[in-house]
Amino acid sequence: MTVAQTEVTLDEFEAFEAAAPEGFHVELINGRVLVTPAPDGDHSEASRVVARQVIRNHPGLWLYEERGLAVPAYRAGRARADGAVARDGYFKGQPSWSDPSGVLMVVEVTSGSEEDAKIDRIDKRDAYAQAGLPVYLLIDRHRGEVVVHWDPEGGNYQHTSTATFGAKLALPEPFGFDLDTSELA
Repeated sequence: MTVAQTEVTLDEFEAFEAAAPEGFHVELINGRVLVTPAPDGDHSEASRVVARQVIRNHPGLWLYEERGLAVPAYRAGRARADGAVARDGYFKGQPSWSDPSGVLMVVEVTSGSEEDAKIDRIDKRDAYAQAGLPVYLLIDRHRGEVVVHWDPEGGNYQHTSTATFGAKLALPEPFGFDLDTSELA
């Protein structure tokens, strides 16, 4: 992953994103441009594990993969969430960088280097909390654990719970079920 050393404006980001080669994801988090390669197969399988359980427990919801979200925080931001759980049809008619107000949970799966994982653990967590996204679920393949953050207030999540791969993790409302992580082990 490459991180720009200087902060960029939203206009500069949009120009950079338009010029990025195919197969790379470009995001703007807290004024920094993040460029990452497209996810691998294990990354997609981790998202599938969550998607299947969300849909089974809440048939009116859907996990939209690789969804671009406008996460304003204190600067204009653009995050490409590995998964965004919203009501079926929520993103219809929305632009590629969508309004996150109807997103009930955002899902990230670590990949690449440990430095890449720190972006998911800290930068994206903080951006999602600042944007008021109710639940942030992190599948941390580097640490072999799943972490759920919820109840954003004042730009920070008020609660966190962690389970190692193979254990169950209680998801907060509006989900209210135990996420089975055995397929991640």
